Amino acid sequence: MAPSNATSRLPSLTGMRFLAALLVFSVHGAAAGVFKDQGVAADYYRWFGNAGAVGVSFFFMLSGFVLTWSVRPADTVRGFWRRRLLKIFPNHLVTFVVAIVLLTVTSTAVAFPETLANLFLVHAWVPDSGYVETANTVSWSLSVELLFYLSFPLLIKGVSRIGPAVLWYAAGGVVLVIMLMPLIAQMLLPDTPGFMFMKISWTQIWFVYVFPVARLLEFVLGMLLARIVLSGRWIGLGVIPPALLTIAAYVGAVLIDHNPLYNYVAITVVPLALLIPAAAADARGRESLLSKRPMVWLGEISFAFYCVHYLILIYGHRLFGSDPNIFGKPSGPAWSTPGGLLFLAAALVVSVLAAWALYAIVERPVMRRWGRPPGPRRTEQAAVRPERAAEAPAAH
Repeated sequence: MAPSNATSRLPSLTGMRFLAALLVFSVHGAAAGVFKDQGVAADYYRWFGNAGAVGVSFFFMLSGFVLTWSVRPADTVRGFWRRRLLKIFPNHLVTFVVAIVLLTVTSTAVAFPETLANLFLVHAWVPDSGYVETANTVSWSLSVELLFYLSFPLLIKGVSRIGPAVLWYAAGGVVLVIMLMPLIAQMLLPDTPGFMFMKISWTQIWFVYVFPVARLLEFVLGMLLARIVLSGRWIGLGVIPPALLTIAAYVGAVLIDHNPLYNYVAITVVPLALLIPAAAADARGRESLLSKRPMVWLGEISFAFYCVHYLILIYGHRLFGSDPNIFGKPSGPAWSTPGGLLFLAAALVVSVLAAWALYAIVERPVMRRWGRPPGPRRTEQAAVRPERAAEAPAAH
C-alpha cells in the first residue's frame, strides 16, 4: 500500500512505516513458495500469512492520523488533491509499466478491462479477485487510498466539529463498526465458493479487506485519534503496552480457531489504534529507536518499497525456474530452508535498493517540485505547547 508522508518531525511513526511495509513483504514472501520442506512452508505461512493485513491496516489508520495532524488553514481542496495525486500516481505509473513489461516478457496474458481499472486505481471497487490480481497487485491499496484523499476535505470538516469531550466516544463507535464488518459479511454475503483453501468466499474477503468504503472506517479512526492527541485528550500511554497488545492479538489470532474474516482488520484494530498515537508522542520531544536516522530513512522510502517489493519477489523468484506457488500461481522453485531464507533476504535487499532509486529519482523530486503545501500547520493549543508548535510536522 501508499502511506501518508509523515515527515521526520514524527520520526517514530516514520520509522514504524517501514516495519509495516516489512509485514507486507513477509506475507508475500510466505506465499511465494520458496521452501521445499512442506512443514517449514506451512509454519511460515501460518505465522506470517496475516502480517500483510496488519501492515495495511496500520497504513490506513496512519493516513488519517497524519493528514489530520498536518491540516493547514491556508490549504485549498484543489491544492490538497493535487499533492495527494502527485504522491501516489508517479510511483504507481512507474511500477505499473514495469509490471506490464514483466508480464509481457514472461508471456503472461494482460487482462482487460481489469488492467485498465488498475491503471486508473478504481479496481478495488470491483468484487472480483481478477481485478485485484492485475499488473502490480499491491496497487489495490492505492485505489483505497484514493478514496481517502478525495473524501478528506469533507471528512475533516465533520471531524473538526466533534467536541473534544466526545472524541473518544466517536473513536469507540468507529471501532465497533469495524469489528462488526466480518459479522455483516458472514450474514449478508455468500461464503461459497471458498477462496483458495479458506472456508470463506472472495466476496466476503473483498467486503472486509478491499472494499474502499469499508476501509474508510480505519482512515476516519486515524483522523479521530489525531484530534484526540491534538486536543490534549490522549491518555499518555507509551509505545510498549500497545505494541505488546498488538503482538498478543496477532499471536492469539494464529493460535485460536476462528473465522478468518476477523484477521483482516477486526482483531488488531484496537492495539493499532493505541499504537499510533503513542508513537506520535515523539512530537513532544521524546526519542526512540524508531526515531533514529536509519529507521527514519527506511520509513521515508517505505511507500516506494511497498510499490516495488511484490514485483521483485515474484519475478525475481521466477528467474530461477517455473513452478506453481501454494496458490497454484506461476512462481519459482522451492529450495532447502537455508536456500529459501537466502532468497528472501536477497529479495529484501534488492527491494530496499530499488525503493531507494524510485524514491530518489521519482517520488522525492516530484514532491519537492510540486508538493509543497502553503502556510503553517494548524494545531490545537491544548496539546502542543507554544514553544513546541514550530516542531509540528509539515503537511504531506
